[in-house]
Amino acid sequence: MNDSTSAPVPPIAAAEDDLDPLTRPFPGASPYDTYVHASVLNTLQSPLTEAPDEMGFLITTQVMELWFTLVVHEWRTARTAFAKDDLDAAMDALVRSRRTLTALNAAWAPIGALTPAQFNGFRAAFGQASGFQSAMYRHMEFLLGDKSAGMLRMHQGDAAVHEALAETYREPSLYDEVLHFLHRRGLPVPEHVRDRDPAVPHTCDPGVVEAWRQVYAGPQHDPLLVLGELLTDIAELVARWRFDHIMVVRRAMGAKSGSAGSTGLAWLEERATRPVFPELWEVRGGV
Repeated sequence: MNDSTSAPVPPIAAAEDDLDPLTRPFPGASPYDTYVHASVLNTLQSPLTEAPDEMGFLITTQVMELWFTLVVHEWRTARTAFAKDDLDAAMDALVRSRRTLTALNAAWAPIGALTPAQFNGFRAAFGQASGFQSAMYRHMEFLLGDKSAGMLRMHQGDAAVHEALAETYREPSLYDEVLHFLHRRGLPVPEHVRDRDPAVPHTCDPGVVEAWRQVYAGPQHDPLLVLGELLTDIAELVARWRFDHIMVVRRAMGAKSGSAGSTGLAWLEERATRPVFPELWEVRGGV
């Protein structure tokens, strides 16, 4: 029976967790979100279809863009350090980039086994968009010495992106600075290599092969040989990313044309044949 004169119900005692200062409400966004911007990152996925695989494709692509950004940051750091003859700082940045490239390559996993039907479920939604339009990936290739006026021209419609990429195009590549560093260490890097226009794509040069041969024929714990092997690790990881890209495309769409009008698989296969740091591969047959 209800009794209006009964004593008021006492408030529920606070749970022990409620007394923990770590769980007190923040006055606004959490410090974590203020620093990481997770709430922003989590709003950047806008699937255009109901296909269950499109979300994975979007997030995989966005995660790769973040890894590209970190690789570019580390290679620029290494390039600056080589220009200052700071081998330790350059090696530290290259080691960090090697770890990042390993993570980048692992990022293929969520979409690595899409069937043609699964891919076709959302492929039409991205229209003329294609991975080869990634400006940050182009920064990576330009830093490796694989300069391309055509790939630069493609971004002219976006002034800020184009100018940033044009700066990387005009500047010495990471490998250019490595070769200048080797020259200052007394190795016979030819003058025509050191004085060439940085915007010209680097191609394998016999004189540079000879410089690396002298490194590889010397003491096996020489810091310059360690550098050569670290650069070879990076070159191999880039090649593996390109090969995995080919395999993902081959599984998902076979030899169909690319979404932006490229030849698709054939275009990727041609790009994948371009060696990174070519003299470091050539020298292995002459030591």
